[in-house]
Amino acid sequence: MQKELTIPETCSQTVIHEDVVQQVQATIPKDNSLIEVAELFKVLGDGTRIRILHSLFQTEMCVCDIAYLLNMTQSSISHQLRVLKQAKLVKNRKQGKVVYYSLADDHVIQIFDQALEHVNEDKI
Repeated sequence: MQKELTIPETCSQTVIHEDVVQQVQATIPKDNSLIEVAELFKVLGDGTRIRILHSLFQTEMCVCDIAYLLNMTQSSISHQLRVLKQAKLVKNRKQGKVVYYSLADDHVIQIFDQALEHVNEDKI
């Protein structure tokens, strides 16, 4: 039998590479933008919201259509759309009494496409 080699996840020595640390530290944003990125990923971390975004890639849709498509209530879809709108991932427009939702901009498509590509890269 072959013994499996395990590699420790921590350094065995305490050596600080100051030049590397300083170089990386200079790139860390001073504002809250990294926190905002984390919040964006939290919003994207919900399966229902991802399914809604994927649906809106195809065309703009009203709440009724999305609810029917995803076999969910209009109330739950409206709640998720509110979260997506607050995160600036979707926008809406009103036509008469109907509110249509669409993706906020091309960045949403790029984020989603990159994530999908990453998930599928080992499946080829």
